[in-house]
Amino acid sequence: MKWYVYMLRLTNGTIYAGSTNDLDRRLTEHSTGRGSFSCRKSKPVELIYSESWPDRTAAVRRERQLTRWSRAKELALAEGQLEKLHRLSESRERS
Repeated sequence: MKWYVYMLRLTNGTIYAGSTNDLDRRLTEHSTGRGSFSCRKSKPVELIYSESWPDRTAAVRRERQLTRWSRAKELALAEGQLEKLHRLSESRERS
């Protein structure tokens, strides 16, 4: 079964990362206030990124990675700016 990792832009401007095995159902849950606490407080505005993974373990590992990223890195990934993402990763490694 495929699993998905996704990022939402919330009305308060924050980026929310999550994982699920049914992306459409989960997006509906978020938009109707039945999703995460973060999304209940500040409804999702839009899905800005998603990717599929072969199993739950891999998807949760990736979700945890994304939640530790800076906003700049999350947005670079969502916008497909892979060169910028690479630069941001390098600058963090040198710090």
